[in-house]
Amino acid sequence: MADYETLEVGREDGVARIAFDRPESHNSLDEQMTGELADVAHDVVSDDDVRCIALTGNGSVFNTGADLTALSGDGSDEPTLRTLAGGLHEFLSQLLRAPKPVVTGVNGVAAGGGLGPAICGDVVLVGESARLEFAYPRIGLSADGGSTYLLPRLVGLRRAQELVFRDEPVEADEAVEIGLATEQVPDGDLDDRLEEEAARLADGPTRAYATTRRLLAESYGNSLDEQLAEEADGIAALTNTEDFSRGHAAFGGDEEPEFVGR
Repeated sequence: MADYETLEVGREDGVARIAFDRPESHNSLDEQMTGELADVAHDVVSDDDVRCIALTGNGSVFNTGADLTALSGDGSDEPTLRTLAGGLHEFLSQLLRAPKPVVTGVNGVAAGGGLGPAICGDVVLVGESARLEFAYPRIGLSADGGSTYLLPRLVGLRRAQELVFRDEPVEADEAVEIGLATEQVPDGDLDDRLEEEAARLADGPTRAYATTRRLLAESYGNSLDEQLAEEADGIAALTNTEDFSRGHAAFGGDEEPEFVGR
């Protein structure tokens, strides 16, 4: 396993756990972290032993976006912001296209470039003190980190416009209510719930999850007939998996199927 200076990465029982690990800087994004994010995404997505990816932040904050202390506030920042966005976007692209489920555990603030990673999971758990913030207008910048892609898909265009142009913090309970998050969890239980949810998904039919993730993502660009054809192809192809055989054999019995991810 590669060593990372700005991330804590572990693998156990089919789960790859990635934690932003610059708590002294509110887990903000610098060039080293975004480069490491791109690297770790390729690593865990391509690892067949990883059947679920869990993402969180160490310390009391999830991620506050770009490290503003590294910026000058003028045009000289353009190459730095391109570098930060490039690594962050490769990370998001890999996670959103991964052939395995993703769970996020949002502790404290997720703002700016940290918002996209916070809400990119198939399951998004938020601690009771979590707060989601768009934040870009406060420094005169537009969005990155996938937020303009994810927000309309999760909450609809009108609500996304409200979140972006009013730029008011979204507390944990509201995040669940409007569809930005899946479940609110007491702060002290967040790590355990993240581990529990990731383990549950890692024990599931990984290739079936992968097909379903792809179908959901493609549905926005497909016609009804195209989507139905993709569904037919997907479910038919999965009959050749060991997990289907195991699920079929266990159906109607007293024991849950033991899926192996192939």
